[in-house]
Amino acid sequence: MTISIVLPLYNEELLVRELISRVEDAISKISHPVELLIVNDGSKDNTLALLLAAREKNQSIKIVSLSRNFGLQAAILAGIELAGGDAVIVMDGDLQDPPELIPVLVSTLEEKETDIVVGRRISRAEKWPKRILINWFHKVVEPQYTQNKNYDTGNFSIMKRPVVQGILHASEKLRYFPGLRSFAGFKTEYLDYERQDRSNSKSKMTYMKLVSMAGDAIFSFSRWPVRICLVAGSLSLMVMIIALIYASVSKILGLAPLGWSSTFISIYVFGTLQLLFLGIIGEYIYRVYKEVQDRPSYIIKKFYN
Repeated sequence: MTISIVLPLYNEELLVRELISRVEDAISKISHPVELLIVNDGSKDNTLALLLAAREKNQSIKIVSLSRNFGLQAAILAGIELAGGDAVIVMDGDLQDPPELIPVLVSTLEEKETDIVVGRRISRAEKWPKRILINWFHKVVEPQYTQNKNYDTGNFSIMKRPVVQGILHASEKLRYFPGLRSFAGFKTEYLDYERQDRSNSKSKMTYMKLVSMAGDAIFSFSRWPVRICLVAGSLSLMVMIIALIYASVSKILGLAPLGWSSTFISIYVFGTLQLLFLGIIGEYIYRVYKEVQDRPSYIIKKFYN
């Protein structure tokens, strides 16, 4: 069995040397042939130069340099499309997923006779506001649209070739790798580990990027935003009917109030609901538009192979 390791990187000049050193140490403990494929996602610092320097020492390192920053999901796609191994490991390049667990992923894949082994985080070292948002997403949102009932899993995983081929058959442009991996439906085992904090550099995954990725996951795999619109609209209709009956009875009995508050509140309630529905519909229209454009998910500037 040959193994490919896919590492997407963006502006990680402070971590490159340590990352490659630790990954190479992990590879030395694997008895299978290993391909190390690093995707430079349009880095603007010295990441690419440091990668090329490492490649001079180790010619087995393959580097895919994208023409610009296309985002983490596009970089992962580029890596798994070019990976040639019978099994493919995907991990973030920020050292929050410990490279030392790579041999454990491989051994678990073989011993459990499974198709996928996913790293499951039992603890996190991020600051508490980000932990709250991430935990809410994994425990509340994600189980609603994937088969994943084992909370707090990310990109860190190993997959056999049929799983990779299944993921590559998905043609959407706005991708969410953990969701597609779950959608593939193969036998899955989990490896528990403690997710480390970034010690030497600033996280590239800002709050806005986290919200955007969560939006891609929700709108790509779930119809419950539309269901929310339907439920909220139904409740609003019931409230309107009750208010209509009350106003009619009050008018007939001569008890109709002169107050403006009810009118004011009703206008704002229904106006807010309409804006909410338009926003949700707009999210779906935007994604349909991106698919119709059919632009490439990434463009390769150079492949150092």
